[in-house]
This record gives sequence, C-alpha cells and structure tokens, in this order.
Amino acid sequence: MNEARPGRPSAEEIERLLLGLPPRYTRAEVAAASGVPQPLAERIWRALGFAQRADDAVAFTEGDADALRRVRGMLDAGLLDEPTLIRMARALGQTTARLAQWQAEIMMGTLAPEPEPQPGPEPEAEPPADADLDRVLDTARKLMPDFEHVLVHVWRAQLAAAGTRLLAIADVSDEPAPARVPMAVGFADLVSFTRRSRELDEKALAELVEGFESRASDVVATHGARLVKTLGDEVLFTAPDPAHAAAVALDLAVTDDLRIGLAYGPVVPLMGDVFGTTVNLAARLTAIARPGTILVDAALAEALTGHGGYELRKIRHRPARGLGVVQPYVLRRSSL
Repeated sequence: MNEARPGRPSAEEIERLLLGLPPRYTRAEVAAASGVPQPLAERIWRALGFAQRADDAVAFTEGDADALRRVRGMLDAGLLDEPTLIRMARALGQTTARLAQWQAEIMMGTLAPEPEPQPGPEPEAEPPADADLDRVLDTARKLMPDFEHVLVHVWRAQLAAAGTRLLAIADVSDEPAPARVPMAVGFADLVSFTRRSRELDEKALAELVEGFESRASDVVATHGARLVKTLGDEVLFTAPDPAHAAAVALDLAVTDDLRIGLAYGPVVPLMGDVFGTTVNLAARLTAIARPGTILVDAALAEALTGHGGYELRKIRHRPARGLGVVQPYVLRRSSL
C-alpha cells in the first residue's frame, strides 16, 4: 500500500475518489468474473497502458469487470477480432493517458500553483500544500459527472469528423480504404527554440509552448484542417487540399517566430499519424525555410496556381536530406 504524508490522500484514496468503486478482484478473479480468458485480459490491460499487478494484488474494481464483459460481448458478437481489439485498446490507452496527464497538470497549475520565483538561489521544489491538494480533489469530484458527458459527446463528434474525412478520401479513390491518400501536409516550427529554452525559466518556457500549440490548434481547426500532433516547438497538420493548407500556413506565419513547410502528395495514414515521402518533404522544407517564411513543394505550388489570394515565388533548388534536390517555392498572401 502506498504511503502518504499525514493529512494527505493516499494513491488508493485518489483512485477511490475518481473511480467511484473499491478494488475487489485480483487479476485472475476479474478475468473469471468477466468471462474473458486471463491471458487476453492481461493483453488488454497492457495495451491500455496499465502496469501489471502482482498475482495476489486486489486492484480491480467492478467497473473493470464490467468493461471486460463488454469486450467479451463485442468478441462474441463478431464485431471485433482479437488483433483489432488490442489495436483499439492501445489507441484508447495512449490517447486517454495523454488527456488525463494534461488535464491533471492544468488542474494542479490552476488550483495549486507554484509560488512566484524570488531573487537569489533557486529553492528546492516543494510539494503542493495539503489545502491545495484538497481543493484540487474536491474540484475534480464536482467536475467528473459533467465532464464525463462532455468527453463522450466530443469523442462522438470527433469520430463523426474522422468518418467524414475518410468518406471524402474514399470518394476520390477506387479503394474503400486506400493505403495511400493524397493530402496536404504542413509543419510549423518555432524559430530558435533551443536558444530560447536556455534563456527562459520553466514557467515562461511552458507558457511559450502552450501559447504556440494553442494558437496553432485554433488556426488549424478554423480552416477545417487536422492537427496531427504537437512536438513542443513544432506542430504537424494535414489538410484535405492545398488551398486549406495554404490558408492555415498564412494565418500562422504572421510573425518571424515561425517557419513553415508544406507539401502535397500521397501519405500513409496510420494510428492517427501520417507517414511517407510527402511528410518527410514538408519537414525538410521547414528546416530550410527562413524565419517568418512559408516554403512549399512544386506539387502544392502547381495546385495553387490560378487560385486568387496567393503569391508564389520560385527560389533556387535546395538539397533536402534523404530526398535529393528539391524545388521550393515561397508562399505569400497576394498583395492584390
């Protein structure tokens, strides 16, 4: 059992508060109660990202048993096979783990903020005060019911949006689920991030990264594109066509803090990410772009030719690591 400082909630108490049910099963018992073979149940827990418990640890709740019963129902009905189930569990586990960590950090930062730095030697970090932790947990308890409903609604809405994108892809392909699809890919990169990370304190650096990611997310969503992932000083996004990608890039690159690379061509969508030469080309164009500029590849430049609102200027050929010599174009908003 995890020990806690007197007056502080233990890990078990936090789990009880957030899960709402006490643990009552061991690994073998929860598998037996659900009717799911224990090896499969353990593969599911691992795919979800949970550490393996000792054989005699009473660590699973009735909620865990009910979740496994639903899994058994999906398998029995033939809706999913085991390999697909494990892939779905891994997608669920990785996504919700990041979501939960992110939200916990927001709650702690808002309700139990660190003290403002004072002049002089940096003091050792102190754990949050008991009153702050109590306030965080009490707020979490009150938020849980409503947020759970919001979470399910947003997931359904995102699933609908993903289905719409896949339908649009299928409409331009002879295959119902093509392995490679034409797509515009963009990288936006914060300039001189390494130098800035040395100059800024932790709070200022966190605010810089969060502000960049927040703004990028808003702009990408506004233009009907998709934010694929964030990498601290860089974001990767996709758009259904070059015009949407160009609109995102032009709205992002309003200061010299960013450089952006765009490419258009076939990509391989996999596990919520995108792969392929087009993605690599967009990354290489970003690396060679000057601060405050947008570089696009020849395919995207050709697709934008004739569209109003854009100005494209061919520059000299550049070597791109792993891709040979490429022909970049500088993209600007038209002054007409």
